[in-house]
Amino acid sequence: MHDFFRPGRPPTLARDAAIATSHPLATAAGLEILSAGGNAVDAALAAVAAQCVVEPHMTGIGGDCFVLYAPAGGDVIALNGSGRAPAAASVERLKALGLSQIARTSPHAVTVPGAIAAWTKLHGDHGSLPLEQLFRRAVDYAENGYPITPRVAQDWRAEAALLAEDAGARAVYLPDGRAPAAGERHAQPLLGARLREIARDGAAAFYLGRAAQSLVHYLNGLGGLHTLDDFAAGLDGADYVAPIVSSYRGHEVYECPPNGQGVAALMILNILSGFDLGESLSMADRVHLHAEATKLAYHHRDALIADPTQTSQPVEALLSDETAALLRQRIDTGRAGAPTLWSEPEHKDTVYLCVVDRDGNAISFINSIFNAFGSTRLDPETGIVLHNRGTSFRLIEGHPNAIAPNKRPMHTIIPGMLKKDGRVVAPFGVMGGHYQAAGHAAFLSGVLDRGLDVQAALDAPRSFAFDGALEVEPALGDAVIAALAARGHVIKPRAQPLGGGQAIWIDHARGVLSAGSDFRKDGLALGF
Repeated sequence: MHDFFRPGRPPTLARDAAIATSHPLATAAGLEILSAGGNAVDAALAAVAAQCVVEPHMTGIGGDCFVLYAPAGGDVIALNGSGRAPAAASVERLKALGLSQIARTSPHAVTVPGAIAAWTKLHGDHGSLPLEQLFRRAVDYAENGYPITPRVAQDWRAEAALLAEDAGARAVYLPDGRAPAAGERHAQPLLGARLREIARDGAAAFYLGRAAQSLVHYLNGLGGLHTLDDFAAGLDGADYVAPIVSSYRGHEVYECPPNGQGVAALMILNILSGFDLGESLSMADRVHLHAEATKLAYHHRDALIADPTQTSQPVEALLSDETAALLRQRIDTGRAGAPTLWSEPEHKDTVYLCVVDRDGNAISFINSIFNAFGSTRLDPETGIVLHNRGTSFRLIEGHPNAIAPNKRPMHTIIPGMLKKDGRVVAPFGVMGGHYQAAGHAAFLSGVLDRGLDVQAALDAPRSFAFDGALEVEPALGDAVIAALAARGHVIKPRAQPLGGGQAIWIDHARGVLSAGSDFRKDGLALGF
């Protein structure tokens, strides 16, 4: 029961269709498409295109994408829209250039972006309305301006110094020499032109012709190894893959397979399934168990997860009951275990959205440029800011995630989908870089163990066992945080909220959709 005396909001309830995103203009763009008769895929593409304009620090057409799509009455489909390294990239080549790691703003951090290949493949196979109609709001906002929302303004301001170092980014993102403030309008007309071209010519407008030539020329000027052939290969670079699945509290949890970290989310849930996490458990106990399961799962993620087309991935073994039981035995319920040694770069800038349409089609959709404003490298001719997903690669010969020709890096962005008795009951997702797998597990535990509605589960105070410390949001409360410190956790208070998220619960019995959007972002859930 929602407490109307406290700040916050109840979930959005709808009958026919619902959409939840991290930005109000994106939610409205998707709802507009649903109202015009579009399906879940159409609405998702309209929303994410808008987000590429109005949340430019979080996502863009120069990024990557993963999707779980559940057509009404059908199986869950997974689409991998992550890009690959140039054919000339290798550990040996980059070390010869004097690199020991791939820096955030390095041209070698830019893999061939995969988002547009994924969008157009998904649209061609499952969309119903023309891309021109789907992109109309995004193009309008890009060409004629959009208002900066408060969270976007805060995040944008924090990146101003780095944006100033790139001429293209400085011109587009620092008008008048500063980051726009909340309530001011901002425009990106070149990005609008690119969206118009993609709507007219499909993915070829990005991976072939003048746009690709300009991007390759720009990257080569920075020392990149990219070629026109690398971009041309990206035209058909998005792949349908078999989702991975595990059970939790009588539900089936679907994730995308490696090179994403969805396997870590399922491992955490498998470990936690052996504990009672209901409301009778104290908050300190619940946070402790989640932290210990997270450290165990992420240890395996960092050591093993990579591109399955180039490195064998032991997913079946990692998700087995035997592995879960073995890892569960390593948890001391009264004491924090030794911290996992982390060596992956932190990355936290992503947008997640979900849609359920009037026919019961459900989509879980995530799009990312990695760090805030990605690499901060913006090609001044195309207006495209490029992601920096390649910083996840290792420059260690023999490591599963070592950079190699045409290889995809390990990814943190993961959409989720929940089924029960063969029917989809919720598309869901959590933003926040490394936190995403842990966030999936925490969200589902909130709903399935504690009986929270989707909005309450998204709003619940967060914690994350990361880099040898337990990051905590202040809303956990002093008593809980002190109890965790007494168990040996190294407490690290969060200076910024931990991630964000959206979800839509499908109540088949009552014919009602319950949608939530995390208060940590500017977004909202709407429906009809």
